[in-house]
Amino acid sequence: MLILRTPEERFTDLADYPFAPHYTAIQTQDGSDLRIHHLDEGPADGPIVLCMHGQPVWSYLYRKMIPYLTQAGMRVIAPDLPGYGKSDKPAALEDYTYEVQVEWMGKWLEKNDFSDITFFGQDWGGLIGLRLVVNHAHRFNRVVIANTGLPYNPDISAEVIKEVEDFRANSPTPSLAQMQRALSQMAGNQATKFAYWQKFCWESADMPIGFMMSMTMEQRSNLTRAFKFMLHAAGIRSPLPTQLAKAYDAPFPDASFKMGPRAMPSQVPTLPTSPSMEEQRKAWAFFDHFEKPFLCAFADNDPVTAGMAIQFIERVPGTKGLPHTTIKGGGHFVQENEPEQVSQAIIDLIRST
Repeated sequence: MLILRTPEERFTDLADYPFAPHYTAIQTQDGSDLRIHHLDEGPADGPIVLCMHGQPVWSYLYRKMIPYLTQAGMRVIAPDLPGYGKSDKPAALEDYTYEVQVEWMGKWLEKNDFSDITFFGQDWGGLIGLRLVVNHAHRFNRVVIANTGLPYNPDISAEVIKEVEDFRANSPTPSLAQMQRALSQMAGNQATKFAYWQKFCWESADMPIGFMMSMTMEQRSNLTRAFKFMLHAAGIRSPLPTQLAKAYDAPFPDASFKMGPRAMPSQVPTLPTSPSMEEQRKAWAFFDHFEKPFLCAFADNDPVTAGMAIQFIERVPGTKGLPHTTIKGGGHFVQENEPEQVSQAIIDLIRST
């Protein structure tokens, strides 16, 4: 397996990221060494909060939440998934599957021997982290999720399957604007709309990650946004980059390092024909009987995951009687937009249970 490692100097002088790195080496299926990075902040004897990020970001996403949690006495563990952040980056498409990410992070978890964990996950952090809860249940005391899911859709019609597969195989690569428009209209047939994100990521060899995160997370005037989009459309991958854009670009010195962010959306099991469907079925069977505290803290304005909290609240016994929180104005990346609200939900759950 060809594994790339981002040079450390790419991470010097990042805004608001003063945290010491910690590294764990695990072995892949072919015997290669894979180094996984994590943050470890707060009192060593504090309750552990395991914070897992999604795609295409990294543990930088948690820099605003960490102070709230550590000041409340929590120990924050925030890993970078393989392919992201300071973790190693396997270089081939076939290196990335949902199941192998669950396996790699399970090995990382076991090697560090973390236990009595409160899990927090958003986006892919939820997809992978919830499966860690299934596979290593004795290590977890509580679960908090935001803007994520546990996709399992066995009943989608053959017509929709054909439509999505034909779109992904034969349609032109969507532009950044077309992709964003589709994601903003996820209500209804989510598999069809999400296919725009899957296709855009895979077919954009040099995904403009910093630019996309800046335009998603940072408040800008309509004129500034239009000007930046015009420059991007003219061929400038990251026009007038902010400190935040630079931070989200930092893990990727060139396009060859971006296989993880490109490949992972296509691994989301949105169709009955998707990989991981049987493992997802088993995971839902586990959570149908999960009685430990399970809190939902979804944003009120994330079109990608709107309505997904209901499935957990209706099915997971551990959700009963808890004050499920709506993160006001959180957007998709609640950690960036409303870190205090999310942190307080986690702190209150730990203190009350």
